[in-house]
Amino acid sequence: MDIVIEGRAWVFGDNINTDIISPPQYLELSIADSSRYAMSAVRPEFATLVRPGDILVAGANLGSGSSRETSPLTLRHLGIRAIIAQSFARIFYRNCINLGLPALECVECGRIGDGSRVRVEIGRGVIVDGTRNEIYRFVPLPTNIMDMIEAGGLIPYLKGLRQAAHQE
Repeated sequence: MDIVIEGRAWVFGDNINTDIISPPQYLELSIADSSRYAMSAVRPEFATLVRPGDILVAGANLGSGSSRETSPLTLRHLGIRAIIAQSFARIFYRNCINLGLPALECVECGRIGDGSRVRVEIGRGVIVDGTRNEIYRFVPLPTNIMDMIEAGGLIPYLKGLRQAAHQE
């Protein structure tokens, strides 16, 4: 099954680390409260303007720094439906997948315009920048990762497997 996500692109540069995504001074707050400060170091208006269904696009090395999952959790709480980057820090990438948030590597994503209307066809490995009328390709996610994303993350996926095993 192909997951299709359409939304506005929020474009950031290289080396956006977890402290930028979710500033550590707000970690003691709930995700709902701390997410108001997401990306505030580089784009103070982000948390107030992002809308459900939007897509975060970044350059190289997205999510370096802390291994805490609050960064992708914050983005998911704000309504980000997919994250596209030229490359990811490994733990951040895994945290995104564990939370059911597609993390897609696309070397051409630097061409996506900030504010562009973007359509991501995850199963086909296609990104369409509708504003620029350009198509970019990425390696589709493996079936096991797609299954986790479709389930809503690792925990719902494992619960589904457990329920299926008990029904047999």
